[in-house]
Amino acid sequence: MNELEFRPWRSGDDLELLQIFGDPRSPQAHQDRTMLRENSDASFSRTLVATVDTVAVGAGVVFASSLHPQRLWLYVEVAPDMRRHGVGRELAARLREQIPEGTTAELKARYTVTAGDSAQAAAGFCAALGLGEIQVSRDVVIEPGALAEPVFDTNDRVIEELSTGSVELTRLVMDFYNAVHADWDPAAMTVGSAQRMLLDENTGAQAALVLRDKPKSEGGVPLAFAVSYIPARENAPSDVLVGHNPAFSDDEVAEAVRDMVAMLVYQYPVKLEVDSSMFVLSSLVDALASVEQATVISTTHIMASDAVR
Repeated sequence: MNELEFRPWRSGDDLELLQIFGDPRSPQAHQDRTMLRENSDASFSRTLVATVDTVAVGAGVVFASSLHPQRLWLYVEVAPDMRRHGVGRELAARLREQIPEGTTAELKARYTVTAGDSAQAAAGFCAALGLGEIQVSRDVVIEPGALAEPVFDTNDRVIEELSTGSVELTRLVMDFYNAVHADWDPAAMTVGSAQRMLLDENTGAQAALVLRDKPKSEGGVPLAFAVSYIPARENAPSDVLVGHNPAFSDDEVAEAVRDMVAMLVYQYPVKLEVDSSMFVLSSLVDALASVEQATVISTTHIMASDAVR
């Protein structure tokens, strides 16, 4: 192999790299490629492109996230015919050298496994960089009628529609997000970032439900919530964010989360993203998968440099 050279990202690299990488194998892979960007100091970001005889053969980026400040994101991709030649590891090493003094040097990365894809190369690459697993996230489709429709006539609980711009909903989503990330990747989500990243029209959010312990007029508070998003393609199951009020214990919200999911899948399938830290929802998905009422379509492993210390 001729000598590798490295240069900063420049305009047009996205199209050049698409030709050598090929189409992304999953929605997650497509999203990851958008991390490759021009260098920035305002919000720290450095991207390097690896070349051989001026032809791009790989690229990588390391950048800071204000939402998750404990670690820097790392993403590296190499052309299929250049893998296992040390290109990815050299990109990662050079990107580490770009991290300014006073900035955290801890890294996190992820790789996704879909049906028929073992992702052994990605797992091996993360291991070679000294990254250990901190979280597993699954995309799951739950089948229509997987759970019996809940009955509310015998208790005080009520289901209510909320605007995706509702302050109450935004605070609930913010609190839930921060709570389920607290133990493995602490988040600094605010009301503004919750609205911008998960609830405004640019996210595709289109409807929201809350399940209260009693009517709001009687001081009722939300136990569980669901936000639905426009599907990525026609006739695909709706993407839905399901969460709960972290002010209550898992035992106190378990039935509410189950009933919320039951309502969502009464007639149509839905797709959920479920982190292992979402214990109530994850346990429900496990139970449904065991009786073939839920199908895991992809699994994302999130890795970090400080996980093995």
